[in-house]
Amino acid sequence: MKDFYCKSKEFLMEHFNTSSDGLKSKDLESLKEKYGENVLNSKEKKTAFKVFLEQFKDFLVIILLVAAAISFISGNKESTIVILAVITMNAILGTVQHMKAEESLESLKKMSSPRARVMRDGRKQEIDSSELLPGDIVLVEAGDVVPSDARVIESYSLMVNESSLTGESESVEKITDILEDGKLTVGDQKNMVFSGSLVTYGRGKLLVTAIGMDTELGKIASLLDNTEESATPLQKSLEKFGKKLSIAIIVLCVVVFFMSIARGINTLDSLMFAVALAVAAIPEALGSIVTIVLAIGTQKMAKENAIIKKLHSVESLGCVSVICSDKTGTLTQNKMTVKKIYVDGKIVESEKISLDNPLEKELLRSALLCSDAVNHDGQEIGDPTEVALVNVGHLHNLKEVKVREKYPRMEELPFDSERKLMSTTHEIDGKYYLITKGAPDVVIDRAKYIIKANGEYKEIETKDIEDIKKANIKLSESGLRVLAFAIKEIDRQEKINFDSENEFAIVGLIS
Repeated sequence: MKDFYCKSKEFLMEHFNTSSDGLKSKDLESLKEKYGENVLNSKEKKTAFKVFLEQFKDFLVIILLVAAAISFISGNKESTIVILAVITMNAILGTVQHMKAEESLESLKKMSSPRARVMRDGRKQEIDSSELLPGDIVLVEAGDVVPSDARVIESYSLMVNESSLTGESESVEKITDILEDGKLTVGDQKNMVFSGSLVTYGRGKLLVTAIGMDTELGKIASLLDNTEESATPLQKSLEKFGKKLSIAIIVLCVVVFFMSIARGINTLDSLMFAVALAVAAIPEALGSIVTIVLAIGTQKMAKENAIIKKLHSVESLGCVSVICSDKTGTLTQNKMTVKKIYVDGKIVESEKISLDNPLEKELLRSALLCSDAVNHDGQEIGDPTEVALVNVGHLHNLKEVKVREKYPRMEELPFDSERKLMSTTHEIDGKYYLITKGAPDVVIDRAKYIIKANGEYKEIETKDIEDIKKANIKLSESGLRVLAFAIKEIDRQEKINFDSENEFAIVGLIS
């Protein structure tokens, strides 16, 4: 059964013999025997010696080995040593490059989530993600990597980035509702999360439905394992060149051999002359020159953080003139940055924001307080949009940690796609405020005031609304995503709810 998104959580609990308290310890051994570990299988790795031997499979290398053998038989030991030295050097370079790439790929694998928080026997535990089993109840929050395929059974504004599977750079808001359609693609299964995706916002409780090679990521790994390797254009060209060259040399040597005999030279001397000609005609240095050039290419690619597993792939990449992709988040960094803000009727570049301007400072402070992302020593955790807000604060020496410590959050109304708003409450300078961020059209419709450059609260007029809408359109048409920020003074005793998100004072826009 794979259509877990069509089933209720009660049905799945019964199917996997689990509950909201998680699996029972007494069932773990039998489940491990049935399902195995939550790891991706991979082909048996080649040993360094095997990789070294495979370097001699090239047709041109075989010709050089034949030439070395002939040189040795004919007594030309210097040529034999030179040829063997060149071939061995090529093989060593190829082996070193392969093993370096393997190490780099292994280090990438270690970046995946090594631990998972689960409920077992009614207690919250932290276990190695490889020990997860179908039926486990997993707890996730912003910054976590989803350790397996799972059904969402509780969602608190849970948003997940699934670009590694779907190519969509936008985070997907997860729900707990049953989806009726029985033929949904991975991207449309909004009540499911998948191994390897990243939690960017909120938190949730998940019921594990598949592990290891049974996950969507495991299917991709299986396809990669079963893909046959094909020769690169350079390998094909060298093999074709080697065959043509060997045929030409053989024909030439045979002709020279018979011509020598025809001139009266004895058979042994004629043969030795033909062999010497064959050795001289073979380009012993070609292999080493190609290998050295390709090795230089891999080093340059390594500086650009590109891992090249096989030397000949460098030449293939060099032949690429156009790369076509239908998804922006797949090939780009999938990293958002604040480009412009709008305050008091003016659009300001993010680099030119001044903390000396009270309104611009208020906008930045609101952005940091009404968000959950953090940037700790370069490690960014949270929704990409909120990370962009945090980073613009860092750009102007306004750190989110210090701002949030100074004005701690008291209450919050999490973002949801219906309201298109998020609100938090804070004590600022002895007064209590509700800070809201959201879609500009929603915030404008609920606004009663607008804050001017001098900090004055002015009742919003039709012209103000038109100016904000024009700025929103202008920024949106430039390909920017726009958020509106507003603030509202509240009573200390007021318990906020969705009705509290009204009669704001608009601070400004961030795009």
